[in-house]
Amino acid sequence: KMLSRIIRQFSTKVSLIPGDGIGPEVADSVIKIFDAAQAPVTWESLEIFNHSSTTSDIINYSALDAIKESKVGLKGPTTTPIGGGHTSINVLLRKQLDLYANVRPCKSVPNISKLYPNVNLVTIRENTEGEYSGKEH
Repeated sequence: KMLSRIIRQFSTKVSLIPGDGIGPEVADSVIKIFDAAQAPVTWESLEIFNHSSTTSDIINYSALDAIKESKVGLKGPTTTPIGGGHTSINVLLRKQLDLYANVRPCKSVPNISKLYPNVNLVTIRENTEGEYSGKEH
């Protein structure tokens, strides 16, 4: 019990956007993994979708402000409209948070059989222009 209090006291606040569809289930699993690892994290669950009928904005700006304040966020899967509807929440978050690059390291795990045994690379994808900008061409 004392360890739990110490972990909470020195933990990092993470803004959690569970998402929709399978997102909440994925987010719950991630929380369980962090808890099992006794990771020093305090979760702040946020609803990023604006369900208010008083505005056409789909983004909840108070949730966005909370993410900016914590400086750490984890987003579960969200529905991305294809060919119409509203702008993707993913695109809006990239633009609002200036998430210019998607950086994905990939490294082989030791003692696991694999086709390519010595992989060690990083893929960098630009997020705010081109195909991932949300602009129709």
